[in-house]
Amino acid sequence: MLSYNKSLKQISRNLRRNMTDAETLLWAKLRGKQLKGCQFYRQKIIGSYIADFYCPKLKLVIEVDGGQHYSTEGKEKDKKRDDYMIRTGITVLRFSDREVLGNLDAVLEKIWCEP
Repeated sequence: MLSYNKSLKQISRNLRRNMTDAETLLWAKLRGKQLKGCQFYRQKIIGSYIADFYCPKLKLVIEVDGGQHYSTEGKEKDKKRDDYMIRTGITVLRFSDREVLGNLDAVLEKIWCEP
């Protein structure tokens, strides 16, 4: 079981209640073991980070990035977070919110192709 920062629980709950349109759309395709029969969790706390979506069986994190992720500061934070996930043995896939909203089938195909 992955360790996590318990102080992030309320933030995680709030993020689940207030998902972006892109996150909501992707969640509709991931929930209920629809993809590869695998269980995904949304806004999952891993260490001191909250992943948009996490599948323990595949050791896969999926991030849906909005505009704040493309600033210099956002890119640095994402790199630090991705490095942590990789050290933990987790693969990270990142998609822009525009990709999810505009080409959901391609996003699902890329997720499907992950081992």
